[in-house]
Order: sequence, then structure tokens, then C-alpha cells
Amino acid sequence: MSTGQRRIDIEEVGDVTVAKFVDKKILDEANIQAIGNNLFALIDEDGRRKIVLDFSLVEYLSSAALGKLITMDKKAKAAKSKLRLCSIRPEIYEVFEITRLNKIFDIKATQEEALEGF
Repeated sequence: MSTGQRRIDIEEVGDVTVAKFVDKKILDEANIQAIGNNLFALIDEDGRRKIVLDFSLVEYLSSAALGKLITMDKKAKAAKSKLRLCSIRPEIYEVFEITRLNKIFDIKATQEEALEGF
């Protein structure tokens, strides 16, 4: 992890990388840029192949943050990595439904579910 302050906590669970967001609100452009850099580095620099993004602490997500997630999904697919999202609050999941991103992302209710059968 190179750039700026770390905005995600990384944990290894077997051969799966769990990235947990540390911010309750992901709004600020600088934070979103840092989060994007942290996430992209998991694939681009670290070569991770199984990644779970844990949203359990996140209360609000801006549309710019959604853009980073879409880019992350494209990077993961290009690198033959698997990406799952988990623990998304109902009010945030609603945004995924409205934007149809719930059709793009593999979203699980809990981290345990996200880790199953990876």
C-alpha cells in the first residue's frame, strides 16, 4: 500500500483478502481517491485473486465511491480475480438496486457468506 493514509483494513482469511472500509461516510474526494488507490493496489501491486469488500462500518457512500467500485470490478475481471461485497446496509443496498449495480456485483449479506465457496 503506497499512497496516503490507509482507508481500509486488510485481513487475510485463508487465501481470501478481506478489505474492510474504516470510514463511516465515504464522501470526500481525497478519501475516495485514497480508497481507490488502496483497492486497486490489491490487484495491481499485490496480485490478490480473491477479494471481499466489507461495508459493515459504512453508513454513506457517494456516487464517486460507486465509480471506484465499478473500476475495481473491471480490474478484478481483467486480472481473473474474484470480487465480492458484503455487509451492505439496506439504505446503501437500495442505491445498488436503483443503479442496477446489484446485478454487476456479487453481494452477500455477511462476511461469512462472502467467504463461503470462494
